[in-house]
Amino acid sequence: MKWTTEINQLLGIAYPLIQAPMFGVSTPEMAAAAAQAGALGSLALGDLPAAQCRELIRKTRALSDQAFSVNIFVHHIPECTDELKARYTQTKIFIEELARQHKLELDLPPVDTLVVTGYREQVDLLLEEQCKIVSFTFGNLDAASILKFKEQGTLLIGTCTSVAEALILEASGIDLICVQGWEAGGHRGSFEADNIPEIGGLSLLAQVYDQVKVPLIYAGGIYDAKTACAASSLGAQALQVGSLLLGAQESNLQAFEKAHLSKAREADIILTKSFSGRYARGLRNLFTEALAQSGLTLPYPYQNKLTAALRQAAKENEQTDFVSIWAGQSLAAYREGTTTAILNALINDIENYSWNP
Repeated sequence: MKWTTEINQLLGIAYPLIQAPMFGVSTPEMAAAAAQAGALGSLALGDLPAAQCRELIRKTRALSDQAFSVNIFVHHIPECTDELKARYTQTKIFIEELARQHKLELDLPPVDTLVVTGYREQVDLLLEEQCKIVSFTFGNLDAASILKFKEQGTLLIGTCTSVAEALILEASGIDLICVQGWEAGGHRGSFEADNIPEIGGLSLLAQVYDQVKVPLIYAGGIYDAKTACAASSLGAQALQVGSLLLGAQESNLQAFEKAHLSKAREADIILTKSFSGRYARGLRNLFTEALAQSGLTLPYPYQNKLTAALRQAAKENEQTDFVSIWAGQSLAAYREGTTTAILNALINDIENYSWNP
């Protein structure tokens, strides 16, 4: 496999390999460990307030002097109408009762107490902190934010799950596009269609490669030399890995979650909106099944805010039936050890691989 690509030079990394920005799982320590392997570390900031973003950025810089990406959620916030408020209350009551039936006592926040903010506060903070690589998902940055980043020399990485989304990102001046395959773990980055595109990753990658001219990153099912070479042959200049690192020492998953994940099989992996209101790929459990049957899921970010206390209580009580454990379809690749060691093993596998179709 060719390890020297345009993306190596743009990102300033030894290998065209990117640690996925898994919000809630990845940590500053993981980003630093990925950089130690010669890959690009990613700091997931999700929709955190600017003050928390600043703290995490500075912590990552203290751990490593290498380049890393910061990732934010660029999402549309639905208006909190009277209808949405009524649905919120109904969903709140249902989840509280479901939790109590399984010995989890909690009171979820009323809708009027929620603090829901957009991403522009984060943009101002990232500019102030002079972040040189910014990636984003759930949508596209507005034109004014793109211009501000460009004026500061920031490299922008957008996420697409369809050809249409890739064309939108390219037309707006985004520097690199991460093509997220259907099989990738975690939240779908879809933003152009109401329903997420059900397109296999390698098929999508080949189509996007034929349609756009900007360099492509591929994410979804990468866990060994064969999968890496397949993506490379279809046009990817860099690879993004996430599920491979879920069991790493630097992962924010707790021991009981890692143990549960290590025993999971492909039939346990589903797409669900139950925890956040956006489709995400992860492990099936009692909560995902109950919410699917109830039909009470709210749009993002309201569902995500509503279930935050539930997920925290489940972690404290080590109840896997109420935690969101995101993972892709290549579960057989579950590994433990440091992020650096896991990525070094993947790099070594690829470098010593002989393609014999």
